Amino acid sequence: MRVVYTADHLLHDPPSEVTGGQSIPAYEVPGRAESIRTALDADGGFAFEGLTEHGAEPITAVHDARLLAYLERAWREWRERGTGAPFIMPDAFLHARLREGMGDVREPDSPCGQAGYWCFDTATPIVAGTYRAARSAVDVALTTADLVLAGERAAYGLCRPPGHHAARAMLGGYCYFNNAAIVAQSLAARAREPVAILDVDYHHGNGTQQIFYDRGDVLYCSIHADPARTYPYYAGHADETGTGAGAGATFNQPMPAGTTDEQYLVALDRALERIAGFGGSLLVVSLGIDTYGHDPIGDFALSMPVYHEAGRRVAATGRRLVVLQEGGYFVPHLGQNVRQWLRGAEGRPLDLAAQTVMGPSAASRAGRSTSRRGR
Repeated sequence: MRVVYTADHLLHDPPSEVTGGQSIPAYEVPGRAESIRTALDADGGFAFEGLTEHGAEPITAVHDARLLAYLERAWREWRERGTGAPFIMPDAFLHARLREGMGDVREPDSPCGQAGYWCFDTATPIVAGTYRAARSAVDVALTTADLVLAGERAAYGLCRPPGHHAARAMLGGYCYFNNAAIVAQSLAARAREPVAILDVDYHHGNGTQQIFYDRGDVLYCSIHADPARTYPYYAGHADETGTGAGAGATFNQPMPAGTTDEQYLVALDRALERIAGFGGSLLVVSLGIDTYGHDPIGDFALSMPVYHEAGRRVAATGRRLVVLQEGGYFVPHLGQNVRQWLRGAEGRPLDLAAQTVMGPSAASRAGRSTSRRGR
C-alpha cells in the first residue's frame, strides 16, 4: 500500500493543553505520527511518498475562507500584538447565548478575541508551525485521494494534525482543517459520484457531520463514544440523522464505556451495511485508534487484533479506500495498531510476532499519561 507522509507535521509541537481545568502535557504530539511511520517502514510492505501541493481552493470549498485567513495570519499577529505566551489559546469563547437575540458579531481585532471567535475548546493551541503543518496535512489527504483516483484500490494518508473536529467555520479538538471533509468534497466533485465517510475515531467527528449535515451526496457514518459522557459532548447522538437534502445521510452509533471487540464489530457491520446501500464507489475512512483499550483519553476496550479484522471488513465492501489518520494517543502501540488495520485492508495476515513498539522512555517523552480518561 502507498503511504503519503510529510515531516512538516513536526512543526506543530504544542507543549500543553488545558483539559478539565488542568494544564497538562499535550496529547496530540509529533511522536504519534512518527510511531506510525516507524511501524509501517519496518513492515516492508508499504511504499512512502511525499505530498503534492493542491493550493487553497479545496480548503475553501469546505471551510469559510475567513478561517483559512485567520490561521494563516494568527501566529504573526500573536507575536506582534498577543500576550507573549508561547502558544495561542482562547480565554473567552463566542458562546451562542452571549448574543442571543442580538444578531451576528464581527470578528474581534484582538488576537485573544480572535482565538475564541474561531476555536471552541482549550485543547487546540496554535504555535509557530501549526499553519504549515495543517496545510500539509490537507495536502497529504488530497495526495492520498489522487492515488486512489489514479487507480490504487486503497491508499493511506498519515495526516497530522487530525481534522474531523474542524467544522466549516471553527477549529478545535486538535483539528484545524477537516482533512476528511476536504477529501470527500474533492472526490465528489472530481469523480462526479456520491462519497461515503466512515469515521471510527473514539470521538465523534462533529465537524465532518456539520459540514455535510444537509447534503445527500455524502454519507457520514460514525462509531464513537456516547457524547453524553465524553468530548465533543454536543454532537453525535443517534437521533442526529441529517436535514433537508441530507435527511438520512448521517448515521451515528454512540457506544458505551468498555466497548469490546465483539460489540465494536457488530457496530462496524451496521455501518458497512448502511454504506453498501449508498451509491458510489469511494469510501473515506477517518481512522482513529483512540478506541484502543490502553488509550489514555478513551474508555473502549479494543485489542490490537480487532483492528486487522476491521480493516479486512472495510476492504471487503469492494469500495476504493482513502484512509486518513485521525486520533490515537497510546503512542507505544499506535503504529502497530495502524499497521494491523492497513494489513487487514490489504488482505495480508495479522502479524503480532514482529511488533515494533515505542518503549516507555519514548512514550514518556511524547507526554503520555495512562491514568487519564476523557478529554
